Amino acid sequence: MNFYQQGRKDDGFETGIQQGLARVLVAPAFLYRAEDEPAALPEGRIYRLSDLDIASRLSFFLWSSIPDDELLDIAMKRRLSDPKVLEQQVRRMLADPKSEALITNFAGQWLNLRELAKVETSAKEFDDNLRQSFKRETEMLFESIVREDRSIVNLLDADYTFVDERLARHYGMPNVHGSYFRRVTLDAASPRRGILGQGSFLTVSSVGTRTSPVTRGRWILENVLGTPAPVPPPGVDTNLEKDAEQVKVTSLRQRLELHRKIEPCASCHKIMDPIGFALENFDMIGTWRDLDGKTPIDASGQLVDGTKLAGVADLRSALLSRREMFVTTATQKLLTYGLGRTAQYYDMPAVRSIVRRAAQNDYKFSSLLLGVVESEPFQKKMKIKKTSE
Repeated sequence: MNFYQQGRKDDGFETGIQQGLARVLVAPAFLYRAEDEPAALPEGRIYRLSDLDIASRLSFFLWSSIPDDELLDIAMKRRLSDPKVLEQQVRRMLADPKSEALITNFAGQWLNLRELAKVETSAKEFDDNLRQSFKRETEMLFESIVREDRSIVNLLDADYTFVDERLARHYGMPNVHGSYFRRVTLDAASPRRGILGQGSFLTVSSVGTRTSPVTRGRWILENVLGTPAPVPPPGVDTNLEKDAEQVKVTSLRQRLELHRKIEPCASCHKIMDPIGFALENFDMIGTWRDLDGKTPIDASGQLVDGTKLAGVADLRSALLSRREMFVTTATQKLLTYGLGRTAQYYDMPAVRSIVRRAAQNDYKFSSLLLGVVESEPFQKKMKIKKTSE
């Protein structure tokens, strides 16, 4: 009101409204979701959020929007502290069409689908229609896991995918016509099973002119196995294409093998490269190929634990044998999305508890989601010390 009154005094009613509105738009309470802290609670103590604050967290988590009347009414009656009521609300909200926001926003954040919009590639077959088809395929796969309450592990080895005519032609799938997406079954030998065979992942983990085994390996380490990738030391030359003549007569793998002989590069590359090499049959936009230029593709390798790989099928099997690591990573990503902050070391007991409970239900998505909503990090906070301005 002070801003309004000053503006009105200086230049009339409309200026007062303008300045009052400007003050509202920059207010922290407008820009951020504020959660009330108990005034009498000592700093450093843990406290449970109010039911209204939990309702707000839940709504922004599942809908990316404010609570509806039903959720607000239950929160005002302080019934969200009842686990059965909380579960009923989670399932109701997940069944609501507004939960599409969880699918698109969470998948966009975790699986890097947002990066597709930035992709620039020299591949002649790539266009905006294919870009959108890549994105939609992965979103629909994730949506099927959410809507059908499937195991999150299906993201690695689903025996089905979703394609339109443009994407089916890109993948070499016959008898698919039209621009609408339909579900197609994949046999056990199909390289397109799960996220590893999808154009979205394969494209965002490439560079503009070629594939990148290092980037693909790092992507899987961070987003599937939850293992931070090593950071290259300063001053290391990573340009594998500076010698144009070498590029003409060698494969990417051959040039990368030479690079790996340089210390300290070898110690990092032996972790990432075998994972990326297993995907080399996919080019920079996910087209299946048997040659890199004139050189036959060599997709073999060995993980640091000695597991031998001969292509994408072996890599998928290796990841499935470590499914608990994948589910732990998925849970961390879901918790990060739900909290709006990165999961920290002190959140890990809660993450491990969620994963153990979900294992009893075949890691179904609802088990992970309910585990996050019922967890202490989601429902509780620590009162922190206020800093002076």
